[in-house]
Amino acid sequence: MPISNDLANKLANATVRNTSYTSPATVYCALYSTAPTAATSGTELSGSGYTRESVTFDTPVAGAVASNVAVSFGAATADWSPAVAMAIVDASTGGNIMWFKSIATQVVKNGNSLTLDSGDITLTIS
Repeated sequence: MPISNDLANKLANATVRNTSYTSPATVYCALYSTAPTAATSGTELSGSGYTRESVTFDTPVAGAVASNVAVSFGAATADWSPAVAMAIVDASTGGNIMWFKSIATQVVKNGNSLTLDSGDITLTIS
């Protein structure tokens, strides 16, 4: 997954400019109807039972780290806009996009939910 310009700048400052960076205590998975880019925020889903969901990760190996739990987005109370992208963000609401990627379009209808299995989210620094 690519990283946002915001995260890239924070990591660069932390590694070569001796600027503190404190990682968030919890990170969240968010879904988007318009994909974010390194410089833009995209359009996140909202309403109808959608909320960001927390996600945890295994220990990195060779610059890659995978989610170690399933991420379940609760039951929709109405049809959600089709999700075309996802992101790892640093807050349950608002905050900053850290990592992002396009996904196969996911359509969640009223009463249904969406689950990303453990290992479905992989972050790589290369």
